[in-house]
Amino acid sequence: MKKPLLLLTSFCFLLSFQLSAQEAKPRAVINHIAVYVKDLGNSTHFYRDIIGLDTIPEPFHDGKHTWFSIGSNAHLHLIQGAKAVTEHEKNSHLCFSVPSVPDFIEVLDENNIAYESWTGEKQTVTDRVDGVKQIYITDPDGYWVEVNDAKD
Repeated sequence: MKKPLLLLTSFCFLLSFQLSAQEAKPRAVINHIAVYVKDLGNSTHFYRDIIGLDTIPEPFHDGKHTWFSIGSNAHLHLIQGAKAVTEHEKNSHLCFSVPSVPDFIEVLDENNIAYESWTGEKQTVTDRVDGVKQIYITDPDGYWVEVNDAKD
């Protein structure tokens, strides 16, 4: 009787040790997203003045980079050098949340920037099934950007 009990106790100890080791394993976290752009000035204006991102210092100081903060320890890096503006699929997009989609649309309207719903209806907001409002725009390089009012 002692051997099975000792064996069961040893197994439980080893299992709990293994589970603890797995939980302590470091996980990958996002550091930055890099976007290759044709005209750094236009793209910087778009992400800073239209989307509303804050610029942060970049180490190169070569006129080919702009960095933005996009949340806790995450950055958006714009890198100049693309040969041309290209078309991109809407399924591949960046997404930013704002406090109010209608207020954001006012900024778009003031800057003559078109927006559309997920299905491509011009000047239309998508109401997701979870209540989040979302629109889609393209940046100066044709990359799709979703803007929504998700709270989390």
